[in-house]
Amino acid sequence: MLKPNQGSAPGRRAWFSGGLGLALLLLSLVPIFDLGQGSAGAKAGVFVLLLALAAGAVWAAAAHAERLEQALYLAVPIGLAFFLRAMFLDHQSGDYLDFLSRWVAVFRENGGFAAMKMPIGNYNAPYLYFLALISYIPISDLYLIKLISILFDVALAWGGLRLVRRLCPRQSLRPLLCFCVLLLLPTVILNGACWAQCDSLYGALVLHALASALEGKGWSSTVVLGVAFSFKLQTIFLVPLWGVLWLCGRLKFRQLFGFPAGYGAAILPALLLGKPLGDILGVYLGQTQEGLGILCYNASSIYSFLPYGFQGNERLGALLGIAAAFVLVLALLAAGFFLKNRMSDSVLLAAAVVMAVGVPFLLPYMHDRYFFLADVLAAAWACASPRHAPCAAAVQLSSLMAYLNYLRGRYSLVLHLGGQTFVMLAEALLMLSALIWSVSALFAGLRPETGTSEHKEKNS
Repeated sequence: MLKPNQGSAPGRRAWFSGGLGLALLLLSLVPIFDLGQGSAGAKAGVFVLLLALAAGAVWAAAAHAERLEQALYLAVPIGLAFFLRAMFLDHQSGDYLDFLSRWVAVFRENGGFAAMKMPIGNYNAPYLYFLALISYIPISDLYLIKLISILFDVALAWGGLRLVRRLCPRQSLRPLLCFCVLLLLPTVILNGACWAQCDSLYGALVLHALASALEGKGWSSTVVLGVAFSFKLQTIFLVPLWGVLWLCGRLKFRQLFGFPAGYGAAILPALLLGKPLGDILGVYLGQTQEGLGILCYNASSIYSFLPYGFQGNERLGALLGIAAAFVLVLALLAAGFFLKNRMSDSVLLAAAVVMAVGVPFLLPYMHDRYFFLADVLAAAWACASPRHAPCAAAVQLSSLMAYLNYLRGRYSLVLHLGGQTFVMLAEALLMLSALIWSVSALFAGLRPETGTSEHKEKNS
């Protein structure tokens, strides 16, 4: 909570930082008024919306600052984060051109929300609500789709702040650092503002759900997790953590029913608008059947250790990966049950990183964006415990290289070894190193003396 300064007013550096942050934000007018779509009035509307989101970011961060001076220093990273996003607003990715723009067109041509009952796209109903809403607004859907993701970028940074605040001593600046780091994380910026993807929607909700769980708010935690799942199937990578939370006594069994309640509340408007329940429930089943035939879709997974064009038993390879991911999750659940007294907040966050990295690393048919939870959780983990920064750096670099492979249309680092070609071996090695690091840290955290010392540090 922002408090009056004790002893003196903010110094010149703080006011200069505040002015610089405002200047960066106003500078975003340049790329916005150079946008290729819409009238001057529509572009002004884009700027006003971006300004409102920036104001929300300042409010969310400043609400947790102890002094006005801290809030002024936050203006620079926040202003920079929004200026960078404005620079990418005009980029049209293949996913936008081939899918999102066409889905919005269907809503626009069929009465907006009245079209919810139609089989539009392969995203679940809650995201389609946003696309239906966009269809009523006289601004290019390209920019509005991205602004929705930017809104949840702010919510994502706020969720990271809550997580780190739970793990740090009072008066620590690390929660505010996490807020800024997540806003400026390259893959977070590229995902929404450039690629027009919506991973920040479920990512933000997962972070808030985990923060609520650590704060002892079991019902709100599971309800929010259910809403996150209603947006994206990839939430499932972290859902087993709530099993760990229950087994170690941090959640009551009845609170787990908040998950289906949250999911049900999220899809209820679509049902009321006439969308068949089978269409809603079948979305994720359909997604799991798409793209079968290739074990890895430019993801930094274990399958990237296979040479390019490898021909083998796909079914066997997929089953082995699924079994390995199952064993990893089962081991974490066992730790929650047998070592429940050692499941501190820091250990649970380490377990979350292990799941977010390890599950998509081992599973087949993963895409380049499926490490989004790993990106943001590893970054939050590093902010809470700086000794884990190498792990966060490895995850981010691996994911960023995978993003660039798609956005640039070519692989970043092709290696030729033993007469074979490997197109994402470097990315996979980085992600493997992050998995080894996080698993090692989890084992270290489960030692009795480690958990005790971390508990004392947090409350000091």
